[in-house]
Amino acid sequence: MSAPIVALFGYESSTFTIKLRHVLRLKQIPYTFVTVPSMMPRPLLRDNFHLTYRKIPVLAIGREIYCDTSLICEALEHFFPEAEGYRTLYPTSQDGRNYRPLIRGFASYWTDRPLFRVTCGLMPASIWRSSFGTDRAQLIGHKLDPDKLERKLPENLSRLDMQLSMLEPLFADTNGPWVFSTRTPSFADVSVYYQLLWGNEISSGRLVANLTAGGAPDTEMEGATPVFNAKRYPGVWAWYHKVQRYFEGLPVVEDGTTSFESVLEQMKKSPTLGKKSMLLPTPRATHDELDAKCGLVDGALVSVAPDDTGRDDPTIGTLVALSPEEVVIKPLPLENQPTVETRIHFPRLGFVIRPVKQAKI
Repeated sequence: MSAPIVALFGYESSTFTIKLRHVLRLKQIPYTFVTVPSMMPRPLLRDNFHLTYRKIPVLAIGREIYCDTSLICEALEHFFPEAEGYRTLYPTSQDGRNYRPLIRGFASYWTDRPLFRVTCGLMPASIWRSSFGTDRAQLIGHKLDPDKLERKLPENLSRLDMQLSMLEPLFADTNGPWVFSTRTPSFADVSVYYQLLWGNEISSGRLVANLTAGGAPDTEMEGATPVFNAKRYPGVWAWYHKVQRYFEGLPVVEDGTTSFESVLEQMKKSPTLGKKSMLLPTPRATHDELDAKCGLVDGALVSVAPDDTGRDDPTIGTLVALSPEEVVIKPLPLENQPTVETRIHFPRLGFVIRPVKQAKI
């Protein structure tokens, strides 16, 4: 049986879309890229899948839709394993150990959060003065002051300098190993690289037009150059370009020509996973007693929302499956029938899952 379609929904200037594009290329998984707007609304996702989740990217593997890159990457590693000819995100280290749990934490608790906040702080103020700024204020839950954010650029550049200072000792030997001393780049290398790539591009005034849907033009700015350069951090700089060359040498696996209608048809033809196979493997099954005390039982109506930004826009659906690390729901029906019946997967890390009373819908 042929592999199910893999479809990545994102946009060119999305930080985390860039992350997943590198993950898919590193693992050499063929996929279709479907462009969605950088701002709400996104009728393509809402109308066809009843997916109201605000953040991008999302990824479909057949009929299963995965949200948040922390879970998406684990799904890709599981369903496209090294044993079947794909590359791994977690190669063995030179000391013979596999540091997968540490690498996952490295990405979730460092690069995807504090480092991401720093690179976001380098965005030109023209972005915040556009409709993109209004959209992101709604996501964050409070108004944004473009002038104040512009005044904070030197402070945020200083914070990037601090982050680079922390990274530099990893690369003291500029011809040495990858981040976790692995034989090939790991998810840790991707996690640092995509943030520095995006931060460097956006702070220099590139990607602005795409991010703002034409609301602000691309420009040429100094960007991160004062702190991110070969003289100040030679180790990080050499490693960064080493990663860049590595990816340039990998075959392209992205298909950007397939129509969305064809993607939908391929999704419809994909088999529905059984309850046991739809959950990613974990060391232990879910703790039924604790979950029941939290109201998380099969068939319960639940809301799933990020624990940072986007808390006011939960995704609501019927609880289908649960593990210590993952929650799967069938999305709440909207006005019309979805084009494809899907299940939506979220990580439990970084999300709040709570039962919902019918009266609150």
